[in-house]
Amino acid sequence: MPRKTVRLTMAQALVRYLCNQFTEIEGARVPLFAGVFGIFGHGNVTCLSEALEQVQDQLPTWRGQNEQSMALAAIGFAKAKRRRQVMVAATSIGPGALNMVTAAGVAMANRLPVLLIAGDTFANRLPDPVLQQVEHFGDPTITANDAFKSVVRYWDRITLPEQLIQSLPQAVATMLDPADCGPAFIGLAQDTQELAYDYPEVFFEPRVWSIPRPRPDRDAVAAAAELLKTARKPLIISGGGVRYSLAEDALADFAAKRGIPVVETIAGKGALTHDHPVHAGPIGIVGSTSANALAKEADVILAIGTRLQDFTTGSWTAFAEDARFISVNAARFDAVKHRSLAVVGDALETIGELDAALGDYAADAGLMKRAKTLFAEWNKLLDEHQAPTNELVPSYAQVVGVLNKVAGPNDTLIAAAGGTPGEVTKGWRVKNPNTFDCEFGFSCMGYEIAAGWGCAMAQEGPGATGGTPIVMLGDGTYMMMNSDIYSAALTGHKMVVVVCDNGGFAVINRLQQAKGVPGFNNLLADCRIQNRDNPLHVDFVKHAEAMGARAVKAESLADLEGAMQDALAHDGVTVVLIVSDAWKWVPGDADWDVGVPEISNFETVRAARAAQEKIREAQRLGV
Repeated sequence: MPRKTVRLTMAQALVRYLCNQFTEIEGARVPLFAGVFGIFGHGNVTCLSEALEQVQDQLPTWRGQNEQSMALAAIGFAKAKRRRQVMVAATSIGPGALNMVTAAGVAMANRLPVLLIAGDTFANRLPDPVLQQVEHFGDPTITANDAFKSVVRYWDRITLPEQLIQSLPQAVATMLDPADCGPAFIGLAQDTQELAYDYPEVFFEPRVWSIPRPRPDRDAVAAAAELLKTARKPLIISGGGVRYSLAEDALADFAAKRGIPVVETIAGKGALTHDHPVHAGPIGIVGSTSANALAKEADVILAIGTRLQDFTTGSWTAFAEDARFISVNAARFDAVKHRSLAVVGDALETIGELDAALGDYAADAGLMKRAKTLFAEWNKLLDEHQAPTNELVPSYAQVVGVLNKVAGPNDTLIAAAGGTPGEVTKGWRVKNPNTFDCEFGFSCMGYEIAAGWGCAMAQEGPGATGGTPIVMLGDGTYMMMNSDIYSAALTGHKMVVVVCDNGGFAVINRLQQAKGVPGFNNLLADCRIQNRDNPLHVDFVKHAEAMGARAVKAESLADLEGAMQDALAHDGVTVVLIVSDAWKWVPGDADWDVGVPEISNFETVRAARAAQEKIREAQRLGV
């Protein structure tokens, strides 16, 4: 019997395949690929746009303003959907493609799915060198798109139309694999996009994908249970993997039953509400005094769904030298880190099996009592820093306090770089699960507004929180990437952008001076400019208004509260500006290992070097 085929160009086949991939969220079948962010150029406009135009109602295409930012919007969407749905970002060749490399790094570091599609050179090489081609004299197979290889989980270049049949399922499977999740890149040779091929019809049959839940090894679970039973002061670190596994309730029940406090990583923040009985605050360099105190005292740490980044571990100074780690992770690479007792498996499944293996074990009741006392002290400290004062310029902490007060329970706070990650991780009191997104795996300046646009798109359909994205960023980050204010205004998506103008790159100035270097090239007043006494400032209100946003400047904390209430009641994009203090921060008590010059002409740097060496003496070397 002859095989049934359908004749399509490679670009048409690619789009048809994407349209026929589905998944399930809360029992409802939804498209796996929710849409495409596209900026067309000669490398994709003639073929890929021809295919996308015909399926606009099924696979909507949204025009980006900047290739990096639209890919960041796709990542923000995937994060809000907890990796259950994926967006596509499509560009031409050369500079348009390379603009997505930074976004690929964000997805790679944060283990988030996004499908990146870029035009490429000609497979037949007849017109070489083509427009926007970079030539490698000794290797003509290398193109600009090879730059993606270090920042994606899956990479392919399509030079024959039939290669799609093997490549696309692998790309999708990679993006949905909890152990290997990350960005997938596919380069499309320009002359291959146009070629017609008789594709088997079965290739386009609708498929419903599910996220695998790998069960842990029984022996590993048994060993973990035996180690945990020996613990006098156990501690649970909840990472982003808990959120992506939808394991929040299971974790909360497990911790309550076993009497073990839970602290959260930056990626994990939001699995528990701030006032949950087992919650003891964020851990690490931008963490709480409560979590860090518990970490110092813990003898067994159960790390679930975390890659144990330096901001979590205090560069491995946050724990006792003899503390033991049990690491539960879907990725073997993460589970075996730092001599952990590795339990490779899905967070939800592993929590259930570990609970069953623990018998009647529970930590001493005094542990949870101490955690509550420490957390109450931390909340008192937050209250003190967030309370209004007579100061003319508010601190970040005070701004966070106002935003948190006004925000609805389903509104999502978004931050990424500069001074905001530390302040919101410490000071944002989560009201409902999955309403906090601080991108601190890659800490990409520019993620914030783009992710706000993507998050706004994710507020529709099954699994959505239905709230408003509240983006918080500094003036430095705003200047780096802001065009998706215009994107969201164009498309009618709602978000609130809060710009804290502190006169430059304030938090990196803080680090610079903390390590003994005089203020230099960070705050505007310390830069090579015409007027250091009165630096030229951007009128952020007028700038935002020019891009279609409603914009207002808050002159005080009281003004900010009213402006935020108005913004949340407004259906479009609102930008709220407030001048903030560049010098006041909520304290932390975890250390960070950064490079400090071994020799220097600055006495302050030499003193900082000595202090840094003391920090390194406290590190758990090799573990």
